[in-house]
Amino acid sequence: MSIRIAPVSLIALSLALAACASTPKDLPPPPQPSTSTNSAMSSQPTGPVPGSQADFLASVQSDTILFDTDRYNVDARDQGVLQSQAQWLARYPAKAISIEGHCDERGTRDYNIALGERRANAAKNYLVSLGIDASRITTVSYGKERPIALGSDEDSWAQNRRAVTVTVQ
Repeated sequence: MSIRIAPVSLIALSLALAACASTPKDLPPPPQPSTSTNSAMSSQPTGPVPGSQADFLASVQSDTILFDTDRYNVDARDQGVLQSQAQWLARYPAKAISIEGHCDERGTRDYNIALGERRANAAKNYLVSLGIDASRITTVSYGKERPIALGSDEDSWAQNRRAVTVTVQ
């Protein structure tokens, strides 16, 4: 059995192989490192955008305060966290926040919604006592519907009993 290649096909194949084998003679020069201090890159801000959620997280002790079982009181550690949040809010008087109240999985849905609301309001009231205008703060309760720790043990429950501050864009 012999394979016959048409002369036109042979020429096309030769040209294709020749094109693949050739390399350009003149390459463009490699990019040079920028030595100008006024370049576009150096004028860009580094770090999070001021007033953003990322700036909030980078500037405060935490966005979250934790609560004991069936409690909604703001303890001394929580006060420090909320004071750092109040300082950030004072720097950005046009920014609004929402405080989300959360609970662990124990208890009924209705009980946990009510407890989450009390937790969010406790954080709001403390921020208001520090001079933050109440109209800048909204609250919402998720009860046990949005856990961050999935588990049925004390460590998981402790992480889920919280109030979280989120900036409103």
